[in-house]
Amino acid sequence: MNTRTCGDCQLCCKLLPVSEIGKPAATRCQHQKHGTGCAIYDARPRSCRLWSCLWLVGEGVEDLRRPDRTRYVIDMMPDYITITHEDQRVNVPVVQVWIDDDYPDAHRDPALRAYLERRGMPAIVRGNANKTGLCIFPPSMAEDRQWHEVESNCTPENQHTAQQIAAVLRS
Repeated sequence: MNTRTCGDCQLCCKLLPVSEIGKPAATRCQHQKHGTGCAIYDARPRSCRLWSCLWLVGEGVEDLRRPDRTRYVIDMMPDYITITHEDQRVNVPVVQVWIDDDYPDAHRDPALRAYLERRGMPAIVRGNANKTGLCIFPPSMAEDRQWHEVESNCTPENQHTAQQIAAVLRS
């Protein structure tokens, strides 16, 4: 049983977009109060009520440190990327990793890379300063058995819907 708590970690309040209050990704929430948490906690948006980071509630993340120490947050909600190769389009499920702009190499954390390799899934790294995504592919997905980082044309605010993601995961 996972007994982790947020403690004074509030990194998700900075990194994730919250459309209900017009908060873009990679921007500290106007309601975040250092040392005390959310000033509107009881009336916070629905997306904030429903969301949790993987470190807090997930399995298989025991060796990962708290997000405010690693400077990235792993989203519980998967997403997918579309890879085009020789005129064929394939949707590939990915882990979403939101990074702090002040630590652009946070996604190179060995513990995160080990987690992705165990899952055998690529990750889309979101929230970087230039507002594009970075896809990282673990060695198990590459012929040369090396890590690969590929710039993506996605933006943090343009995520797939839950229904779109569910359809890809079912296929």
